[in-house]
Amino acid sequence: MPRRELTSAGLKAERPPETGILEIWDTLSRGLCFRLMPSGKATWSFRYRPADGGPRRRIALGDYPTVGLAEARKRADRHRGNVADGADPQGARQAKREAPTLDAVIDRFLAEHVEPKKKASTAALYRHYLKNLAGPVLGAKKAHAISRAEMATLHRDLGADRQATANRVLVTLSGVYTWAAKSGLVPEGVNPARGVERFREQGKERYLSTDELSRLGAVLRTAETEGLTWPEDDGKAASKHSRKAENRRTVLPPHVVAAFRLLLFTGCRLREILNLRWSEVDFERGLLLLPDSKTGKKAVVLNAPALEVLKGIPRLGSCVVPGDDLEKPRADLKKPWDLIRHHAGLADVRLHDLRHTHASAGAGAGLGLPIVGKLLGHRSVTTTEKYAHLDADPLRRASNTIASTLAAAMGEGASTAVVVPIGRRR
Repeated sequence: MPRRELTSAGLKAERPPETGILEIWDTLSRGLCFRLMPSGKATWSFRYRPADGGPRRRIALGDYPTVGLAEARKRADRHRGNVADGADPQGARQAKREAPTLDAVIDRFLAEHVEPKKKASTAALYRHYLKNLAGPVLGAKKAHAISRAEMATLHRDLGADRQATANRVLVTLSGVYTWAAKSGLVPEGVNPARGVERFREQGKERYLSTDELSRLGAVLRTAETEGLTWPEDDGKAASKHSRKAENRRTVLPPHVVAAFRLLLFTGCRLREILNLRWSEVDFERGLLLLPDSKTGKKAVVLNAPALEVLKGIPRLGSCVVPGDDLEKPRADLKKPWDLIRHHAGLADVRLHDLRHTHASAGAGAGLGLPIVGKLLGHRSVTTTEKYAHLDADPLRRASNTIASTLAAAMGEGASTAVVVPIGRRR
């Protein structure tokens, strides 16, 4: 390997070799190499040995004459100093080239973390957020190189018409990066989803009033006895062949109507009732022994109304609410619920609002949030805190006492409170 002090004039005078690569090492800048190909192409490189040992590495510094001798020496000197400080410039470049894309990180996150540890329904939701919503936008980029600005743009664009979903995607991506850092797929501290401001979400809690509960009860009784009439499709023009109202009347199966009552009386989640099997109903102790739920295995206390509902359901198979196959649970209650709420005038009420109503009745009765949370199967007390504004029984009693005292003193209302007359000061 020729070694000599390189000069600009000498480099211009060099002629390409007929075969192989001509390498000339600079004696003034240790590790700097001028390489000339048979094609006439010339390049600069810097060779070094990493501070922690191992084989020598070579890193490209650019093409000659685009990068001249003086600039090549500057670059080589800079790399030499970095290597002395423990850096490995070529290793860093190689690591960047081999760094996984966000799609690759997502695939490993789903396969190694989500699918083995989460429920199938949760895993499907994660997959939708990451593969269908985030992946098409950022998936091809290197995971470590995605900026917070790019993450914020994704969040903003998704939130144009679905802000809650955009927030869920952002939270899920933050979890991906936290897991990826622990798994060594991205450097520690890299999480572009962290710090992106989320959309403000309005609470979706909807509680049925006494009047609405009365209407719901009446419609449920009609649905299981006389039947309910399916509404005409407003999107279709009237036809002389349209069925008459009496022919559109449907009596809902008893287990379907019972499912609505159980959702309200127990406060259970929809899948907890739909997937319920008779083997999980303990009539003797008044419990539902659920082997699996959103928060894991749990027991649900059955009150008297819920027990009566269960006793009145005909046993058609192993499932309490069977589908067409009596040994498999019903898939959903969407169509019958749409019919029920149409006749009850509850167009904005979701099935999950029956659970909220159950909780609100307990909180409003002053039972205390810990008890309500226990009945609902909340794992964290913070989940139950959204009903805190309903747990006002002590405050209501105090307010009634104060106002009654004041009203009696003013002679504007009856009161059982003791009124203390305000006399003149002697």
